[in-house]
Amino acid sequence: MHKSDLSVLPCSLARTLQVVGEWWTLLVLRDICFGVRRFDLIQAHLGLARNILVARLDTLVEHGLVVRERYQQRPERYEYVATEKGLDLVPAMMALVAWGDRWAFGGHPPVHFRHASCGHDTTAAVVCEVCGDPLRAADLRVHEPPRAAAAER
Repeated sequence: MHKSDLSVLPCSLARTLQVVGEWWTLLVLRDICFGVRRFDLIQAHLGLARNILVARLDTLVEHGLVVRERYQQRPERYEYVATEKGLDLVPAMMALVAWGDRWAFGGHPPVHFRHASCGHDTTAAVVCEVCGDPLRAADLRVHEPPRAAAAER
């Protein structure tokens, strides 16, 4: 099957999917962000084939979402640590979890997340950064940002 190169599209979602859109990638990143960082532990937790895990980890490292850190010299072994870029995807993953809790689990989530700052269980809510209202498709309009005069010259 021929895969399209989404990175050439002028769309942030397409370019994001080029990096994290393969099956398993977000689950691998989720595990790393929440503390499962060693290859064998990730593999055991997710139950996926070694070659698939290698490919997903290589993609995450290549795009700077994860770094390899050696924790043992002989034999050489590494753990995977999320970078700021990788951790920045956690809110997006949490939004997907909230959707799954509602639509795939009928409002009965299989796990709960506790917000360390306030101590309460929480779900993701995507809101307007200016007014705080929830973002819904019916309330959004797509437009191109204004171009700087210098950029047009």
